[in-house]
Amino acid sequence: MVRRAWPERTCVGCRQRAPAGQLLRIVAVGDETGHSLRPDPARRMPGRGANLHPDPACFTLALRRRAFGRALRIAGVPDASELAEHFQGVDNHVRSPDRTGPMQRTARKVGRPT
Repeated sequence: MVRRAWPERTCVGCRQRAPAGQLLRIVAVGDETGHSLRPDPARRMPGRGANLHPDPACFTLALRRRAFGRALRIAGVPDASELAEHFQGVDNHVRSPDRTGPMQRTARKVGRPT
């Protein structure tokens, strides 16, 4: 049986390559005021898409680099308010109220037991 490779895409925020299933597809939807960015988790919306890790840090980096306009080939700065709301929901879902910092790791001994 032949194994099929998953398609790889590049995150517009951190520029790291990852399988397409691990990235969130972002689509620009045109309206009377310009373009707005919308998440497309089902990967079914029409139009050109940009891929992004579902991580608020990658989202912030993509906004700072103005990567969405280049990746989606649109002129001007798109409205990212709906996408920001999506990432705030992801951030609240990932971090529980009792954890405010990074996960604590336990120390482990490495090597042969003595």
